[in-house]
Amino acid sequence: MLDVRRMQILRSVVTSGSVTAAAAHLGYTPSAISQQMTALEKQVGLPLLERVGRGVQPTAAGLILTDYAARIGQQVAEAETALSDLRAGRTGHISLRYFATAGAELVAPAVASLRRKHPRVRIDLGVLEADDPLQEVIRHQADLAIVVQPRNSRREGVQLVRLVDDPYLVVLPKDHRLARKGRLDLADLADEPWVGSESSDGTCLDIIMTACSAAGFTPDFVVQSEDYATAQGFVAARLGVALIPRLGLANRHHGVTLRDVHNPQPIRSIQAAVRDVSLDQVVVRSMLSALREAASVHRVERPAGEDAPLL
Repeated sequence: MLDVRRMQILRSVVTSGSVTAAAAHLGYTPSAISQQMTALEKQVGLPLLERVGRGVQPTAAGLILTDYAARIGQQVAEAETALSDLRAGRTGHISLRYFATAGAELVAPAVASLRRKHPRVRIDLGVLEADDPLQEVIRHQADLAIVVQPRNSRREGVQLVRLVDDPYLVVLPKDHRLARKGRLDLADLADEPWVGSESSDGTCLDIIMTACSAAGFTPDFVVQSEDYATAQGFVAARLGVALIPRLGLANRHHGVTLRDVHNPQPIRSIQAAVRDVSLDQVVVRSMLSALREAASVHRVERPAGEDAPLL
């Protein structure tokens, strides 16, 4: 295999016209340059230089290697520039996965912020579909994933960065008797028919069931919807009551009333999952910062007893 360093020395000899001039330019002795050229000629099996007066000129083989050395030098320079741009966040690629209700409230403003700061970075977005939302990050299919803190949240090589705690609110028909109360205890819903709003095998349903168990009852689901908008429609039609997280109520149905719930208050912890090694990338750190900024808008305390605000 040809020695690339020796090829660059040959290029310097050819462009400067002499071994002495190349030695002065590179900071070597003329003897060291001559030794390198002799070693390169042995690798090639052909003479590379011939004397002309006090200088040298390349042979046909020397011209070929000099041309390739120039191309290699240009490619190395381009590689250094590309790496510098990547380190600085001027270029690159980032992939982000998220669940549906995080899209409008967290992902959209974060992506807009990242584009302003890093306009040349390519952003790949997608909705999480896997049963285990951390798998896309673990398998290097995504740099970041916005998840509700899963049951087994400790994974080697993956960090979970808290973004926001998203409380569940009670969704009632407008004229429901409990709508007269400013704030509800979860036990107030024990005898009510329920509209299911979460997937039957997901972490979010676990949050609801655990809270209801702590309040001393198991909810009676009479109708099921895995879509928050449809669940609100079922509630408005007086089929039951529901618990829906605040971020899932961006589009509030006109026929429902929202109330805070306590004792206990179900809360889903929204996290950003990221591999440890990805945190070395400027754009990944910038995306995390943008997500935190977007999430900070939703860390708002509401006075007890007030109807929950529209988002």
